[in-house]
Amino acid sequence: MATVQHLFRAPQRHIPMEEVAEVRALEDLGFEGCVHARPGSKRQVLLVESESLDAMGLPPGIIRENITTEGLNANGLEAGTRLRIGEALVEVTAPCTPCDLMERIRPGLRRDLQGRRGMLCRVLQSGVIRRGDSIEMLD
Repeated sequence: MATVQHLFRAPQRHIPMEEVAEVRALEDLGFEGCVHARPGSKRQVLLVESESLDAMGLPPGIIRENITTEGLNANGLEAGTRLRIGEALVEVTAPCTPCDLMERIRPGLRRDLQGRRGMLCRVLQSGVIRRGDSIEMLD
């Protein structure tokens, strides 16, 4: 079963992500209290596999994901796939392309993350997401 391992949000720009035990995902916005929440955006929530982070020796949250998953092939999800995560419903919109910020974490990381940076989603239905919640593929 796929589960939520870690939850993060950015309370301000240019500071490390803040880990939370639970968060409210807001319909067509993103995570409550996250500076990156934007109505109409296809980049409201970023899912990243803990397995990918482990393989690269990266701690959860370092590549600025919102949800660190376990047991979910997030990088293999197709756009349009709907996921029930805790009480929230999200839809996968696109793969997340590694940006220059990754090079500040570790030289070469941008290249290493090609195809492994996770999937971007938009929130279709509000709800609380907690660490340990199940992730269910609906499509």
